[in-house]
Amino acid sequence: MPRTDGTRYTLLFATAVCVVCALVVAASAVGLRSQQEDNARLFRQKNVLLAAGLVQPSQDLSRAEVQALFDRSITIRVVDIASGRYAEGAPVDPAVYDQRRARSDPALSREAPPNDAKVARLPTYGLVYLVRDGKDGPVQQVVLPIEGIGMWGTLYGFLAIDRDGRTVRGITFYDQKETPGLGGEISNPKWQALWVGRHAYDERWEPRITVIKGTAGPPEQDRYRVDAISGATITSNGVARLIGFWLSADGYGRYLKQFREEGKG
Repeated sequence: MPRTDGTRYTLLFATAVCVVCALVVAASAVGLRSQQEDNARLFRQKNVLLAAGLVQPSQDLSRAEVQALFDRSITIRVVDIASGRYAEGAPVDPAVYDQRRARSDPALSREAPPNDAKVARLPTYGLVYLVRDGKDGPVQQVVLPIEGIGMWGTLYGFLAIDRDGRTVRGITFYDQKETPGLGGEISNPKWQALWVGRHAYDERWEPRITVIKGTAGPPEQDRYRVDAISGATITSNGVARLIGFWLSADGYGRYLKQFREEGKG
């Protein structure tokens, strides 16, 4: 009978345990990947609905309810970001396309021009979410994916723009690493509500919306300014810069120009 108190046995036993555990973890990761991706997609869909004002932050909806509301109200389209045109023949499926993953793929992305939002790479194709009054109704607003650097990492969210191509209908941040109680307040519905009704563009259609220290007036009086988060200047400025980038011609600016001028969904 082999000795069980020797160094060799201990090392072999520890190695065997590590190998078995590693195999179990790897098998679990592979087996659950599809479910994890489905959960992430559903979470993004719920945040699209939040940005559009179709779901309230306090609402507790089931998976089926979120999916049904999304399918009934949202049409996903693929846009060629460089031209701003709908990419009808794009080699991506809008239902499963991961824009965040695409920007890390050299075949589906390109280097971004210098920008204050510190966006390093741009996906060739971007998603837009057209919000309709019923599945076949007219487009009421468009929800855009946005991202950029905050204090501690990349902020990911959605910005909803009205049919007029200018008025903000809502904003959400669904993935961020900012300090809780400070920069993390960008996920607070009370702060996000301050953006609703502001104007993203000025009268010359230049991106204008920003954040300020102090208190901005109501949207009808102070169209372009939103209160910064107290004690979180870097995060607040990061939000303003990333929104400015995605509203510019380097982001979704060309698409939004055609969206408001052509009225096509």
